[in-house]
Amino acid sequence: MTVVSLDLPGFSFGGTPVLGPLALTVDRGETLALTGPSGIGKSTLLRIIAGVHAASGTRRITGRVAFVFQEPTLLRWRTARRNIEIAAKIGAPMALAALREVGLSDFADRFTDQLSLGQQRRLSLARAFACDPDLMLLDEPFVSLDAAAADDMMTLFAALRARHNMASILVTHATDEAQRLATRILTLSGHPATITADTFAPA
Repeated sequence: MTVVSLDLPGFSFGGTPVLGPLALTVDRGETLALTGPSGIGKSTLLRIIAGVHAASGTRRITGRVAFVFQEPTLLRWRTARRNIEIAAKIGAPMALAALREVGLSDFADRFTDQLSLGQQRRLSLARAFACDPDLMLLDEPFVSLDAAAADDMMTLFAALRARHNMASILVTHATDEAQRLATRILTLSGHPATITADTFAPA
């Protein structure tokens, strides 16, 4: 089942073309990695898919969408548990279960400023999965973490994804991340950027 389809004639910022014509689809159970050099337009494309940037063309999404931003966009004046309850519209028991899944059950009543960057990233993942999305969008969610923390986060994401029948799109400039987590890899290049490769990731 196709969860997202996009047919984009192009996209510009302030009259400057950023993306050229491109089309993509993502099916349920599929993880699509958007790769390419920094500044090529990967995050812009992800925000068009999310509906954050209005664009011409055709965009169709089936079901609920969750977004994990590059920087954790948490409610600083709420506890970790309340961040999940508010975003996912669930009660305390389910929010605590979501925190337990990411190893944060002991931090449920801490405010987000009391958490490390790695813990904030885990909370962002927990919040997104607690929304039970049909489509999850992730914009370089492992950036700025050291190698060990990034490895733990990728393992955690893969484990949580295995429990949910959803589609996901991951923006990354790291080839090893794309190969590890994605089922398909789209490469953006050129000015304006277009899809120049669409390959299946190695099993």
